[in-house]
Amino acid sequence: MSLPGINGLEFQQQLTKAGRQIPIIFVTGHGDIQMSVKAMKSGAVEFLTKPLKRHALLDAIQQALARDSVRRQEQADMALLQKRYDTLSRRQHQVMTLVVSGLLNKQIASELGTTLVTVKLHRAQMMRKMQARSLAELVRMAEKLRLFPST
Repeated sequence: MSLPGINGLEFQQQLTKAGRQIPIIFVTGHGDIQMSVKAMKSGAVEFLTKPLKRHALLDAIQQALARDSVRRQEQADMALLQKRYDTLSRRQHQVMTLVVSGLLNKQIASELGTTLVTVKLHRAQMMRKMQARSLAELVRMAEKLRLFPST
C-alpha cells in the first residue's frame, strides 16, 4: 500500500484508467478494513497483511493467474467473435439483427423488401460466417456483441 510517491490504491486507479487489466494482490503492513474494501471493490484479487503466511501468498498468486487466464481467454474469444461479425455484409448484419429479434424468414423478407429465397441465402451465409450451429447459439453471440438495445 505504501509505495514511494503514490499509494497502492492510487496506482490501482491509474492502471484502471489506462485500461490495464492485471491481477493485483495488495501486501501491506499498514492496512485497514476501509483500504481492504476499497481495493477489493476496485478489482484486487487479494488484500494480505504482513507478516505473510507463505501459503496465503502462493494461493493468492495462483488465484490471480487463474483469473487472468480466464480474462485473457474471454478477450480472445470476444475478438474472434467480433472478427467473424465484421466479415458479414451490411445485409447479413440486418438479417442477423432481425433473426435474433425473433422474426421468421417471411417477416424478415417483408421487413427488408426482398424475397424469401434471398433472406434464406443471407441467413445461411450469415450462420456460416458466424459459425453458429443453432439459433440459440446465434442469440448468445448477439448478446456478447451487444446487438440488443439496453433496457
